[in-house]
Amino acid sequence: MSEPTVITAAQLGLIRCSACSLVVQAPEAGRHAICPRCEAPLHRRLPHSLARTWALLLSAALLYIPANLLPIMRTASLGEVPQSDTILSGVVELWVRGSWDLAIIVFVASIVVPLLKIAILMTLLITAGRHSSWRRKERGKLYRFVEFIGHWSMLDIFVVALMAALVRFQSLADVTPGPGAVAFGAVVVLTMLASKSFDERLIWDPPEGSDAP
Repeated sequence: MSEPTVITAAQLGLIRCSACSLVVQAPEAGRHAICPRCEAPLHRRLPHSLARTWALLLSAALLYIPANLLPIMRTASLGEVPQSDTILSGVVELWVRGSWDLAIIVFVASIVVPLLKIAILMTLLITAGRHSSWRRKERGKLYRFVEFIGHWSMLDIFVVALMAALVRFQSLADVTPGPGAVAFGAVVVLTMLASKSFDERLIWDPPEGSDAP
């Protein structure tokens, strides 16, 4: 079943201010204009949205590897050999010790969610870059889903902080963050910036559309 014909604001010669959401008449091609209400620059689409989002997303994808391979936390207890844990080894340790609920939370927030965000954003970028008409409504829902789960991106950092506090409370120990925590924090920030820089309206552009301002 084909999708119904959709008439966009751009086809009607309208443009929405990205700052105050005022809808005004779009400027002529090649001309710049400002919003009559808030005086913000008006753009038919966010300038260089695809290129900027690709750069941020590829950086996040590259950092995702060391974020999961490098130690995220180093624990040195009195009288014991210092131990370094990656995200996955920490999940396994929590599961073995009976904290399966905490292990599931860390696994989902630290491994599944970032990978899912990267995969969804790449799908949106590829289809938007090709001006594809494939399942536009579903792709819009996917983008809103990425925006929603972005609010939970730092959940595992709070879990690591809680684990460190518990270790310090139970015994004389020194808990320090590892390089994996820095890499993972960068992944979280880069994926959040990538989702913000992607112009969702590109999903609905016809084949002759463009993300240029």
